[in-house]
Amino acid sequence: MPQLTNPIIPGFNADPSIVRVGEDYYIATSTFEWYPGVQIHHSKDLANWDLVIRPLSRKSQLDMRGDPDSCGVWAPCLTYDDNKFWLVYTDVKRKDGSFKDAHNYIVTADKIEGPWSDPYYVNSSGFDPSLFHDDDGKKWFVNMLWDHRRRPRAFAGIRLQQWDDKTGKLVGERKTIFFGSELDLVEAPHLYKRNGYYYLLTAEGGTGYEHASTLCRSKSIWGPYETHPQTHVLTSKDNIHAALQRAGHGDIVDTPDGKTYMVHLTGRPTTQSRRCVLGRECGLQEAYWKDDWLYVKNGPVPSLHVEVPGTRDEAKYWAEQKYSFEKELHKDFQWLRTPETERIFAVGDGKLTLFGRESIGSWFEQALVARRQTHFSYDAETVIDFSPEDERQFAGLTAYYCRYNFFYLTVHGTVDGKRELLILRSEASYPDGMLERPYPEPVELPQVGKVKLALSIRGPRLQYYYAVGDEKLKEIGPVYDASILSDECGGHKAHGSFTGAFVGMAASDLNGTALPAKFDYFVYRPEHSELDRYEVHTQ
Repeated sequence: MPQLTNPIIPGFNADPSIVRVGEDYYIATSTFEWYPGVQIHHSKDLANWDLVIRPLSRKSQLDMRGDPDSCGVWAPCLTYDDNKFWLVYTDVKRKDGSFKDAHNYIVTADKIEGPWSDPYYVNSSGFDPSLFHDDDGKKWFVNMLWDHRRRPRAFAGIRLQQWDDKTGKLVGERKTIFFGSELDLVEAPHLYKRNGYYYLLTAEGGTGYEHASTLCRSKSIWGPYETHPQTHVLTSKDNIHAALQRAGHGDIVDTPDGKTYMVHLTGRPTTQSRRCVLGRECGLQEAYWKDDWLYVKNGPVPSLHVEVPGTRDEAKYWAEQKYSFEKELHKDFQWLRTPETERIFAVGDGKLTLFGRESIGSWFEQALVARRQTHFSYDAETVIDFSPEDERQFAGLTAYYCRYNFFYLTVHGTVDGKRELLILRSEASYPDGMLERPYPEPVELPQVGKVKLALSIRGPRLQYYYAVGDEKLKEIGPVYDASILSDECGGHKAHGSFTGAFVGMAASDLNGTALPAKFDYFVYRPEHSELDRYEVHTQ
């Protein structure tokens, strides 16, 4: 079979859950504060994956206004039973400190494209839930259990209870069936059944460089569960030179011809500071069964290369993307938190119009539309038409991670009603969220007219550019450290930043008048670099 280089879905696509229906494979991944919620990719050959839907797309299913950075939708679980798809997800409202406010829901659909149902509320006792369909027709709900007292652990174990799909409620006994290994931080449970055993696959060690997938089994769904001879069937924690780091949070699937694969999250760190700018990506490993235990081929360290039935279309991955704005927003783009899109953007007549709302980094309502960074090096470009009236109105091109980590080239108003180009930036400013000063020297602009804005990222180096009229692009500002757009530099850095770098367009009107900014197009142009050799941890 052809060899594929991991990851199979590059860029921020974390916490994968996989299911096969006939010849079709589907992977669901976390989206956190980015709207709509949950990404579902489709493949027929495990090599080529296309985004088919983000199912949580209306207010009745998901409203994340007020959710802090890296909260929102965590760790979906996608399954298929009774001739329909089942999607389990968490909406996290608070993650820092002793408490986690995490609410778990289930939605269903007859077809993957939808329509998807309104949610059934399940519980709020923990996060990373999944649904297991037993061969006797019963359905079981498992989630990690959170203990704010830490007596003895905050990650208190994996809780099991039956789900009654007729009443839409949990019923019967609930029991903690696994307390985790010595690695601690047990989460992300998935249950399977094979040859008379129930298998429980979990994640442990947090989602940083100690991450791991732990497997155990039992003859009874209630336990007791014995741990795998290796304990952790997938992890990079003991091999700092592995190309794929932070490996864990897995799920397994069988091919029609009986092969077993494990999908998992992983990161590819760059620079000596080991920063994963592309976020936690989706990897794939071949696996096999021996003595009724699952093993990862050449594991537990994940392999960079894996044999799969298909051959990836590399040309598609490296193709320039020029997005126009004729009728609707391209599926590559997302926005932040709100289901009420009419308040932040409109698409039509060849323009994307952003209605200036709250400041960039707001947890409630900011007008920001962006796509994932999926390459270590790329160029981005747009043309903006914006007429600010004072210094509280600004719009432009942003490279964005969260409220504490962003770069933002703006067409900015001044106190005397003129226009200027001004770079706003927040470089790992947690917890204060302050802009960096001094500002680069602003560039005075004509009172009216369009401005071309561009940026170039080459590994850890970011440079902004601009042009007015028919001018060629000119540099503005110094070279910035783009590697701060990463989990390792986000707010609450220890096991607390979970997304990835985005690039896109934004507009703010701190006067509250919703001043529009119009964008003609958006270009994302991948560029090859040394980092694409994947020997990235030592660059």
